[in-house]
Amino acid sequence: MIDIKELRKDPAEIERRLKTKDPEASVARILEMDEEIRTLKTAAEELKAKRNASSKEIGALKQKGGDASSLLVEMGSIGDEISKLDQQITSLEAQLEETLACLPNLPMEEIPVSPSPKDNVCVKSWGEKPEFDFPFLNHVELNEKLKLFDFPRAAKISGSGWPLYTGLGARLEWALLNYMLDTHRKNGFTQIMPPLLARPETMFGSAHLPKFESQLFKIRDEDYHLYLIPTSEAALNGMHLDEIFDEEALPIKYTAYTPCFRREAGAAGSQERGLIRTHQFNKVEMFCFTTPEESARIFEEMVQSAEEVLQGLGLHYRNMLLTTGDMSFAAAKTIDIEVWLPGQNRYYEVSSVSNCTDYQARRSKIRCRKKNDKPRFVHTLNGSGLATSRLMVALLENNQQADGTVLVPKVLQRYLEEEITHLK
Repeated sequence: MIDIKELRKDPAEIERRLKTKDPEASVARILEMDEEIRTLKTAAEELKAKRNASSKEIGALKQKGGDASSLLVEMGSIGDEISKLDQQITSLEAQLEETLACLPNLPMEEIPVSPSPKDNVCVKSWGEKPEFDFPFLNHVELNEKLKLFDFPRAAKISGSGWPLYTGLGARLEWALLNYMLDTHRKNGFTQIMPPLLARPETMFGSAHLPKFESQLFKIRDEDYHLYLIPTSEAALNGMHLDEIFDEEALPIKYTAYTPCFRREAGAAGSQERGLIRTHQFNKVEMFCFTTPEESARIFEEMVQSAEEVLQGLGLHYRNMLLTTGDMSFAAAKTIDIEVWLPGQNRYYEVSSVSNCTDYQARRSKIRCRKKNDKPRFVHTLNGSGLATSRLMVALLENNQQADGTVLVPKVLQRYLEEEITHLK
């Protein structure tokens, strides 16, 4: 959430920056409520001071044997007024928080301003697109022979848009996950296995609620009000709700594998069949808590850790600095890492690394403190390290051979039960 104190200082500038992400963003109502709350608090404090003075006066009168009945009536009336004001303040503060929570994070100054992803800036490219001297196939066509996935049987279980990995496909997926976790652990990340269901408070803290309520799968009955996590980012941030870190313990770097669940609106196009866009996918996440001074460095470390995975797999990719209009709601800066998918004839994101500054920390009340200093909000950063569904597509399509087999990268071979160099 945006700091209301900063908003008071320069509302016009903050609204200008907000509109680069959301043209409909407005701070007018927030400022009105903030002013009303402060006015009501001033009135309440004045009445409390008056009540305290009357209380002392009543005590003095009683000691002298005087009649304090009129003062007691007045004090009761003041108490009623204070109670009404406190109720108004509580209600307005809840409305203010709800309205503030609907504003996105402010983009950093270096972010290109544009509503369009077409203006994203390529800041790095690694490797080359593969060149085929034979008619290449997309991953759905390759799967007709390789039998790595079974989409019709997945539909029997859950309906359309859900994956089912079979045989060597399941083993290769597991190899990918282990390879990525090993890479991030080597780079200083502590592995976590979080719950897959999260409370509303957790989802609010990570900024998935209230804005993305319609995109989440949820369980709500007389016993439970929980959400299936759309990414382990939500759970990893939620581990430390309302905590204060010792600043010397930072940065804290986590990695986690979880399935992720998201409602994908509408039907996928003909070029987004198979694993390209599904309601459930596997992802290894990176998540960091750090000080504001260190967040830029940690951001670069996370990008490099994700890149290391792709370089080990030998996949061509590019790093795209997202425009203000293409960034996520909570992000102040984002690099998308995109791999080339020959079957789709385009790049697809397999990792998104974001610096959320203190936006999630403020919502989650996660702070740090140096010795006896006043606590301050940490910075949180998250990044896919990586999402496997499109990565699997990239492996199959980029490594296909003229004889219809698919080369298995060496870094994955050791994770399989036997030495398998080709899928066939």
